[in-house]
Amino acid sequence: MKNILVPVGSSKNASSHLQYAVDFAKSFGSKLFVVQVYNVYTKAGTMIKVNHIIERESLAYLNDLISKLDTKGVDITVKVLKGKLIDTLELACKAADIDLILIEPRTNSIREEVFLGKTSGKIIKQTQLPSLIVPEGYKFKPVTNILFAVKSAIIKKNNALEPLISVKSHFKAIVNLLLVKTPFYNKGDFELKKEIKDIVDKVTKTENATTFQGVLQHLQSINPDMLCVVRRKRGFFAQKWENNVILKKDFSSNIPVLVLRGLK
Repeated sequence: MKNILVPVGSSKNASSHLQYAVDFAKSFGSKLFVVQVYNVYTKAGTMIKVNHIIERESLAYLNDLISKLDTKGVDITVKVLKGKLIDTLELACKAADIDLILIEPRTNSIREEVFLGKTSGKIIKQTQLPSLIVPEGYKFKPVTNILFAVKSAIIKKNNALEPLISVKSHFKAIVNLLLVKTPFYNKGDFELKKEIKDIVDKVTKTENATTFQGVLQHLQSINPDMLCVVRRKRGFFAQKWENNVILKKDFSSNIPVLVLRGLK
């Protein structure tokens, strides 16, 4: 976990989220890239570009946030980037060799009923890098117990488990694998290969309509301090992703959620 990217919006939680990012990066000895992305704007009728104004104000905003943190000696790079959100973030991640994106649930949304706002939801849904959703106001602490919930344990993508392996190894955490048999179950979905066997401490099997329902059923008994799920077309957030926004009534979490890219 060498390089971590933190997209920053205008939420009131930005400072708290950045402090978590600093503490997380300090624990891993990682470099932190704090970015804000803006698109090309013009003033209606006059076509006067205001990009330079937005960039200047955004950079001042980010630097002000950073100046109020306890940076603990973490190497922090601050960037304001112009372009479409997902394309720009992916280019930035590639250029900086990013291992993980740290996301706050609501970067811009002020609606209390929202868990993942439009921007955060879009990042989770459309980027190809693993992400960690950090609850608002959550303070960093070592991870001791991880609930890893999947409906299929088949792994075909190289390094898909690397973020989970890194967190487990670094904190010496216990990984509880929850295999959820859904109506989309296929033969072989629960056959564990060496890659998963090597990191899992306990396996629980359950049968539910969705992976999410399986998590709800077993969350209290396992009592994790991190939830790990997989992003795939019919994965954990599938039915909740149509509009990018995820409401708290559909899903919410008071612990960090590590979202892996699709395993297959």
